[in-house]
Amino acid sequence: MVRLFGVNILKFSRLEGRAQGQWITPNTEEPLFPLPMPSLFSPAAPVRLQSKANLCNVHALSAPLPHNKIFPKDGRVCTLSSKLSLFAGSPFTYFPISTTGRKPCPQRKLVIVYKKVNGLQEAMRIKRERELQSAKKVRRRPPLRRGRVSPRLTVPDHIPKPPYIGLPALPELASEYQIHDSEGIARMRAACELASRVLDYAGTLIRPSVTTDEIDKAVHQMIIEAGAYPSPLGYGRFPKSVCTSVNECMCHGIPDSRQLQDGDIINIDVTVYLNGYHGDTSKTFFCGNVSEPFKQLVKVTEECMERGIAVCKDGASFKKIGKKISEHAEKYGYSVVERFVGHGVGTVFHSQPIIYHHRNEETGCMIEGQTFTIEPILSMGSIEYVTWPDNWTTLTADGSPAAQFEHTILITRTGAEILTKH
Repeated sequence: MVRLFGVNILKFSRLEGRAQGQWITPNTEEPLFPLPMPSLFSPAAPVRLQSKANLCNVHALSAPLPHNKIFPKDGRVCTLSSKLSLFAGSPFTYFPISTTGRKPCPQRKLVIVYKKVNGLQEAMRIKRERELQSAKKVRRRPPLRRGRVSPRLTVPDHIPKPPYIGLPALPELASEYQIHDSEGIARMRAACELASRVLDYAGTLIRPSVTTDEIDKAVHQMIIEAGAYPSPLGYGRFPKSVCTSVNECMCHGIPDSRQLQDGDIINIDVTVYLNGYHGDTSKTFFCGNVSEPFKQLVKVTEECMERGIAVCKDGASFKKIGKKISEHAEKYGYSVVERFVGHGVGTVFHSQPIIYHHRNEETGCMIEGQTFTIEPILSMGSIEYVTWPDNWTTLTADGSPAAQFEHTILITRTGAEILTKH
């Protein structure tokens, strides 16, 4: 791509010729120089532009070109005609002049096809290019390997347990919405407040050399000391009290003996069952010195969740959530994982509505008093996934880093209350 003072030249070619994307000598079609070319034109370059219905309006160029010359690699000088102006469909004419004793070449004409880019678009383009270049520079970390999983922890008998404990299979998604009266809302707030405190505590444990199994044990102890049950434990035979998803793990990572490494990112997903209600939340944390591309992925993921929450209120359509999340993620070149969704939560761990985080045309509107989660997962690369034989741990198929944030929210008449605010 050639930069022409605020205009991106997308294609140019000889009128008679076959070449595109490079300057051609008139007779031999030898490239004068490869793209991207040095800055050839001043803002007054005598360029005439082809007009097509699908092209944007053009920038006006106004000052004369100093010396009106182009200097190709072989020493010849091409002189531009000096008094041309911007007319649709007019060709750009140049006159090669020999400086090496060769016979002057005949005049040839070129047509430049380009697209207008305004200041904001240009700034966003440059920003995205830099972000993509940074993403490509992310040092490939060793692939995640499963460590040893310790035996399941016990819960005191006096602590009430959710109804799925002891069932051999994963419970089906409940069809009813979780809509609460004032007492139910008070209990939801209590469960979500505890989940938030536990998550904050788990974050303080993260440092290089700590194992995710150690985090699980500390979280388990805090939850049972509060008289609550760790909702993941025993849900569809999940063996631990919290989910810990490191680097390329999208979600549902099982805590094990793997030590966290300097530069890792780790999502911790906490759900507690207190007084008959579930509070569900997650956050992606940094371990030690994390690279800038990882930091940006985490930052943008949290912003996506916040933008999804911002459109929620009584009567709003659920599909607005996915639209807002996708728009923001795409600005930075990230992919929104479609496989995993938000869900209703309350007296039931997982229920309708299903909350899609990508663009969708699903029907349905929010209702005052309703509670559900918004929990987008963003990937630096593919949204395709692989699941380990444990039937829980799910990784990006190409090993790209992924990040996730989650809140439980309560729909109100004018907006949404975040029940698990950290």
